[in-house]
Amino acid sequence: MSVDSIDDKLQHPRRSLGNRHRSQAVKYLKIVNGTDSDSTNLGWAEQNARQAVLHDFTHPDNWRILLKVKAVSGDREGIRAVLDDIFTVLGRDPELLNQLDDVDMLESGSTILEGAFAADPLDPDEWWETISSSNEEISAFIARVESLDLRDRRANVLFSRRIERVRDSGDEDGYLSLARLILAQRPTNFEAWAELGRMHERRGEYSDAWICYDQAQTQFPKMDVRDQFKERMEGLLDGNESKPWIIPAVNERVDFLRKMESMATPVLERIDEDAPEEEIEKEPLSEVRELIDAGRLSEAFFVARRLAAEGVSDAVNITEEIRRKIGDE
Repeated sequence: MSVDSIDDKLQHPRRSLGNRHRSQAVKYLKIVNGTDSDSTNLGWAEQNARQAVLHDFTHPDNWRILLKVKAVSGDREGIRAVLDDIFTVLGRDPELLNQLDDVDMLESGSTILEGAFAADPLDPDEWWETISSSNEEISAFIARVESLDLRDRRANVLFSRRIERVRDSGDEDGYLSLARLILAQRPTNFEAWAELGRMHERRGEYSDAWICYDQAQTQFPKMDVRDQFKERMEGLLDGNESKPWIIPAVNERVDFLRKMESMATPVLERIDEDAPEEEIEKEPLSEVRELIDAGRLSEAFFVARRLAAEGVSDAVNITEEIRRKIGDE
């Protein structure tokens, strides 16, 4: 998968394409009339509804039409799959739906979906309006993010935009801690890296800003935030003299990546790693391959990036391999 893959492009939901496919889905659904052509029309309706969700998962109407198509088709399992998917996007544990095993999905699926949207709107501004008036709600949200599995690309993007509202409300420290947690779970979220870099830059934390911008531009080279930042730094004045920008030293980058490694490591794994064990010398990239084999791709990514910063041969290549695997998930 290249850096210009559909995964990169869909990180920024394209509402116009979502709207177009939803309109087509509605059109095909309207001509379902109990004839032999219904299966064909329902097939086209479902295909377009799926495309609507694919291109813009942030619009609730795209999910509604997909669920409606499943209901008209009498597809109880399909309704359950849609609900599982939206719960994943909302950062909820899909296992919660196990409590609904005895519920008739044809009868109650739409009610469950609307309840999810009412409690947890997809639009970040609408969502912020539901919690911004209560410090307790904001605190509960921050605590909730710390316990969620946000490896899903859509959930990661959705929550990275939500925490921007926390930042804009004045809680910069809360934003910084949550942004690192989100990026530890999905390091390919270049949009979140860029936002975190801007936050560090505003705070005068220039080394951290460069590291974040570097991560963003590495993930998505067309986003030249690192190069633009370097130009801004080279234009800064120190007294009456120009002060050239110096890229953070390797040890600073390595320390940053070690912190991200730690955050990407599950708590239970961190406890196990703290236990004393016999020291065994390993080939540098063997740890990365073991993490890949275990499915711990985010952690493997930061280890590989650290090794690349330290000059380990082939670390850059294996970093690209991990990036592709994360994109294919």
